[in-house]
Amino acid sequence: MAKIPVFTVEQAIARLRQTVHGKAANFYAMYSSVLGGIVTDPALMVLPLDDHMVHRGHAVFDTATLTQGMLYQIDPHLDRLIKSAGGARIPLPFSRERLRRIILATAAASRQRDGSVRYWLSAGPGGYGLGPAECAGSSFYVIVFKQEAYPESYYQQGIKLITSQVPIKPPLFARIKSTNYLPNVLVVLEAKDRGADNGVFIDQRGMVAESSNMNVAFVTQDRVLRHPPFEAVLSGITIKRVLDFAQRLVQQGALKALRIADIPVEEGREAIEMMLIGSSIKVAPVIEWDGQKIGDGKPGPITKKLLEMWNEDARSAKDQLVAVPYDEGV
Repeated sequence: MAKIPVFTVEQAIARLRQTVHGKAANFYAMYSSVLGGIVTDPALMVLPLDDHMVHRGHAVFDTATLTQGMLYQIDPHLDRLIKSAGGARIPLPFSRERLRRIILATAAASRQRDGSVRYWLSAGPGGYGLGPAECAGSSFYVIVFKQEAYPESYYQQGIKLITSQVPIKPPLFARIKSTNYLPNVLVVLEAKDRGADNGVFIDQRGMVAESSNMNVAFVTQDRVLRHPPFEAVLSGITIKRVLDFAQRLVQQGALKALRIADIPVEEGREAIEMMLIGSSIKVAPVIEWDGQKIGDGKPGPITKKLLEMWNEDARSAKDQLVAVPYDEGV
């Protein structure tokens, strides 16, 4: 029986570098408040096991898109992170402005022009108990990585959904973007098991809620864009921007109205368009729900137009873009 080695610091670091998996090539830079700086070696992109984010899930996170050297909607995403931290009773380790500077500096250190920037606020390290009183202080982590790419078929042919049997999170937890994503993971696994792409949470009243980590919207037969209220689902940054686009389509006559209200499952099934909306998937058409076609079973014109508007906004909306300071150093 092989003896379990006890490594020196030098041996442990060497071993970390030897065991880096191939996908780590997509991890470009990480900031850790525990280290007090940024690393670009994926082998060093680690955090303490005693951080309460790891063993208790007492942490919140958010993600911004890095596009053409600009961070898209970093400020509303950062505001939501801070709001989530308040709901999770996690004190900020730094001021909002310093958190923002750290995010921008980490993006700059990555040297990437496109990707995703994700950041976490955690109760922090300090032990393995339940409550955070033992924590030495809250922690902050940022990582820049290759943006998740959904199959092009999602946009060209559309997505198939199922009604999930996984219990929906209570409103308090649904509104906090915490690291407790087990229900979200189980929804996706359930959908794959049933030959679909994703699932939809339905609340206890039979109302449409949200998808795994995306908002759900519909276009009715009389051209009204509908979305569930935000009281019991995550208030998505992307959906709020897309709703602004939808209001423009109302003004242009492509949509009749915009309505935020409960959506019974039966009414959702009667829609002529259904879509998933989120910062990673953007705006993607749903063409089948529980084996039943949505509309004519093809991506609809409103969904396509909203995706075009999102793509254009992410490229050129000056009030939504913040330049990454690549030339200022870190």
